[in-house]
Amino acid sequence: MTGTPLPRAFFDRPVDEVAPDLLGRVLVHGGVAVRLTEVEAYAGPLDPASHAYRGRTPRTEVMFGPPGHAYVYFTYGMHYCVNLVCAEEGTASAVLIRAGQVVSGHETARSRRPRSTERDMARGPARLCVTLGIAREQNGADVCAPGGALRVLPGDPADPALIRTGPRVGVTGAKETPWRFWIDGDPTVSAYRAHVPRKRARPA
Repeated sequence: MTGTPLPRAFFDRPVDEVAPDLLGRVLVHGGVAVRLTEVEAYAGPLDPASHAYRGRTPRTEVMFGPPGHAYVYFTYGMHYCVNLVCAEEGTASAVLIRAGQVVSGHETARSRRPRSTERDMARGPARLCVTLGIAREQNGADVCAPGGALRVLPGDPADPALIRTGPRVGVTGAKETPWRFWIDGDPTVSAYRAHVPRKRARPA
């Protein structure tokens, strides 16, 4: 899918403003385009749920950089997730892309997730990355670059009347902060699951 990416000024705003405004936009990579239907905001060192809460590390370095770049991380030893860095440089704010609908490149998407239904193709942050072919190599990618492989296109912004907000998924710190945003009624939005701490096995 072709088109001019969103400008850097779009991302150079408070993360809780950028997050809902990303709904309906289109994330493009690897021959596939996905219309965003669900996101989560994280406010860096001010947010106990953020990877950057304890400060700058090699893993979170991209988050502390300029807005409009991708922060890609590996989780549970098997999945990649993609975030878009927001606000001014040094704040480490970012929006996790949780779910979307494939709108272009269906055959390529199907080759990456052959057993998936259309609804589930990019339903959840890990599935979305597989569908788009996003991995560690995209960490730090400039999503505002016109010729970039990973881009965010303007798309068709979601109707504000359809945007809902609630607690974020699977976090322990600031778990009641209502910074998960989604398009009401869209079938590609993932199911909400509160974080359940793992119980340690008791010695026999």
